[in-house]
Amino acid sequence: MRFIEPHIHMVSRTTDDYQAMALAGIRTVSEPAFWAGFDRGSAQGFRDYFNQLTMTERARAALYGVKHHCWICLNPKEAEDLTLAREVLAIIPEFLDRPSVLGIGEIGLNKNSRNELTVLEEHLALAEQRGELVLVHTPHLEDKLKGTRLIIDAIRNFKGITPDRVLIDHAEEHTAGVIRDAGFWLGLTLYPTSKCSPARAIDLLETHGTDRVWLNSAADWGISDPLATVKASEEMRRRGHPEALIEKVFFDNPRAFLSQSPKFSV
Repeated sequence: MRFIEPHIHMVSRTTDDYQAMALAGIRTVSEPAFWAGFDRGSAQGFRDYFNQLTMTERARAALYGVKHHCWICLNPKEAEDLTLAREVLAIIPEFLDRPSVLGIGEIGLNKNSRNELTVLEEHLALAEQRGELVLVHTPHLEDKLKGTRLIIDAIRNFKGITPDRVLIDHAEEHTAGVIRDAGFWLGLTLYPTSKCSPARAIDLLETHGTDRVWLNSAADWGISDPLATVKASEEMRRRGHPEALIEKVFFDNPRAFLSQSPKFSV
C-alpha cells in the first residue's frame, strides 16, 4: 500500500527513519516549518533552517527514495518577539518560490497570546497576497478549543483565503466538529503522549467521515513514531474497513489537498 506522510518533521529524525518509512510504503512526505527544540535568536538562524528544509533535507530524503516537500513559516512557539517575527516574515517570500515549498505552515497558536495572534494574522496576509496553501497548528498547552475558534475567526477575516485551501491540524474529539462545520480540511495527528492514538483517530473518522481529512504522525524531537500512519491503517483494517477506503484516507486525501499546489507530486 502507498502512503503520503503529510505532516512530519524529518530534520529531527534519523536516516534510519527514512529507510524504515520507504520500506513501509511512505515515499512522499510533507514537512512543515516548526520549533527547533529551542528558541532561535535571529532571522539568520531561520534563514539557515529554511535552507535546510528546502535543500539539505530534500536531498537527504531522495537518497532513500523519498520525495520531500516542505512548508515555510515562523512557528507560533517563537512568535512572542514581534521584532524578530517580523524580521523572519520579511525573508519568507524568497523561500516560497522554491520548487519543493507547498505553502505557509504550520502557523497557528501555541498559548493563544495576543502576539501569537498578531503573527498568525501577518502570515495569513502573506498567504492571501500570494495565493498560498495554509497549514495550521492548533495549541496543545492551552485551551485547544478556544485556540481553534480564534484561528478560524482570524482566517475568516481574509476573504481571499478559502477554507478548501486550509488544513487545520492536531484536531481532537472536541475540535474536529468545529473545524468540519467551518468548511476546513481536518488533520488528525497520531502521537503517543498527546493528540490522538490510532484507535481514537479511527473513531473520529467513523464519527465525522473520511472526506477532507488526513492523518499524520507529526513525528519530531519528542517521543513520536514516523510509522504511525502505517499502524493506524492496520487499525482501520482490523475494524473491517475496505482497502479502497484505507487508501483514500492515507494516500488519496493528502494527495488531493497537497495537489492544490502545482509543486506537489508523488
